[in-house]
Amino acid sequence: MKAKILIVDDEKDILELLSYNLKKEGFETACSSNGEDALRLLRRDAFDLVVLDLMLPGMQGMELCRILKSSEETSSVPIIMLTAKNEEVDKVLGLEMGADDYITKPFSPRELLARVKAVLRRTRERPAGDRIVKIAELEINADTYQVKKRGVPVKLSATEFNLLLYLVRNRGRVFSRDMLLDAVWKDETFVEPRTVDVHIRRLRAQIEDDSSQPFYIKTRRGIGYYVDEDL
Repeated sequence: MKAKILIVDDEKDILELLSYNLKKEGFETACSSNGEDALRLLRRDAFDLVVLDLMLPGMQGMELCRILKSSEETSSVPIIMLTAKNEEVDKVLGLEMGADDYITKPFSPRELLARVKAVLRRTRERPAGDRIVKIAELEINADTYQVKKRGVPVKLSATEFNLLLYLVRNRGRVFSRDMLLDAVWKDETFVEPRTVDVHIRRLRAQIEDDSSQPFYIKTRRGIGYYVDEDL
């Protein structure tokens, strides 16, 4: 079954370029030039991924991302953000808002295709191992990609889910950023180590009672992240 991708960008040339290259790789595409129209499409149809420009007329890409990630119907749809800005703060804000990846303009179609395939692979892969893992007040279901805390569903992206599950299944081991990139992002050569920090921060905000004093995901200063083996 073809993956269906929504491309949101106010530049006609970008829409045509991305749509052409994605279709050539076997994907089904739909296009939108503004956030309001994109939101209507996403509420009407099911999409496997959104390629979303940060700078849009009317509703900005960051605001659309926030709306999608806060809605139960669309929170699990992965998002790759496009931005003409190369500032670190824009990348971090996009990831903290819930985007799964980002790419800075100008970019090559080859790089974009690699990012799309990588994000879809992370979304669709079923992690090996126990299908349901319980740790303290968390229940992690590897079949449904659901996490519950005290019985209440926790909204995580596919990348956040895989990162949490990997750390939980390897309780007691401390992982550096590079080790987590290898394990969770695997062969995605475009991903920066800083991306791990942003996803850890988002995870803590979702699962911890107090993210400033984490109970589940802890930091070993100067080394990396870990989950206590006694949990």
